[in-house]
Amino acid sequence: MEDLLSDFINKLKKIFGHYDADHHRFEKASNSEIARELGYSDAQFSRLINGSATEGEYQRANQNIDRIILLDKQAKEIDKYKSGKEESNLKKALPIISGILAILLVTLSALYIFRTPKREIIEVKNKADRATTLKWAFETSYVKPYINLDDLPNDCNYPCYKYQGKWTLDASYKIPFFREQNGYHYLAKEVIMYARCMSEESATGDRFEGYEYQKHEIWYDKRELPIDSFIDEKGHIKNTYREMKLNENENFILVAYVHTFFRNEFTLIDSLIKRTGKVIGRDVELVPDKNLLASINDESKVKRIKNSISRIANNRLEDFSKPISCNMAQAPSKDFHHIKDGDIMDFSCELTTSRVALAYDKKYILEDQYIKNTCRSSIE
Repeated sequence: MEDLLSDFINKLKKIFGHYDADHHRFEKASNSEIARELGYSDAQFSRLINGSATEGEYQRANQNIDRIILLDKQAKEIDKYKSGKEESNLKKALPIISGILAILLVTLSALYIFRTPKREIIEVKNKADRATTLKWAFETSYVKPYINLDDLPNDCNYPCYKYQGKWTLDASYKIPFFREQNGYHYLAKEVIMYARCMSEESATGDRFEGYEYQKHEIWYDKRELPIDSFIDEKGHIKNTYREMKLNENENFILVAYVHTFFRNEFTLIDSLIKRTGKVIGRDVELVPDKNLLASINDESKVKRIKNSISRIANNRLEDFSKPISCNMAQAPSKDFHHIKDGDIMDFSCELTTSRVALAYDKKYILEDQYIKNTCRSSIE
């Protein structure tokens, strides 16, 4: 632990200057500022700097700082060329280069965090917040994945710029699993998505991508009702099921969490938005046995539920990993300059699980728009 703490301090010194060991302070920034740059709360950073964090926390913190140091190195190498003949072209390319580096690091980190050649089943324990790396890549000054106002064309005709920022899930939705044994349901509960213009792919600003962390849930219905109980004759999910709150229904028990890293691509076509995407990584986290026993009080049944979750993770979640199938959504505003915090992208999608297609609506709400001001054209 002492070695990990020493490594942590030494790496921070490379970025924030001399370290005062008596007062636990750095020369170039306050502890609160450093915590924000690393994506930690003040309390988390205080544990790290005072030697009271866990081994895992120090390991993850050191990996986090390594990424920052790598980005600083890349930025310095780029700066060497800024005084050369290619300065103007490079200046235009810098946001793209920074964005690509950010996304590369986020993707590699996701593959590490969600490493599951098979769908991994793990017991619930204290783990790093899987959204930390994503938040770090989009909410610190070290990484600049977004297009800024200065990067926009003179006529401001670059629609994706107003879609950049943090989106979250506006309303949860649920889907019953169709499998050999009834009783399992997938509840979409939490989504954090950061959207950025794909300037390296589109010069017209009609494309943006969203890197999305999902924390969803698997619930067990003690009655083990068949899937037909929740869908109508046309195969659509019934409103009674759609509006049901599983956590308020004594027949349903939370049995697992599903953590997913998802990459979206959005294309703006007039006043419509096309969405495609696929899963990059996923793992499943079981609720502790004591919680299940408190609701079921039958060890053999708890064991059977855990075995079922294992089979769902290894098989049925493959259906959730296939490229999504969604209808195009209406843009929040016909004039993209008017898009603002609180606007919603509403996609009607379809999931086919074991050859049974079920429709659901996924709604993203813009929680923290990156460019809140409207671009002003310099063309008269």
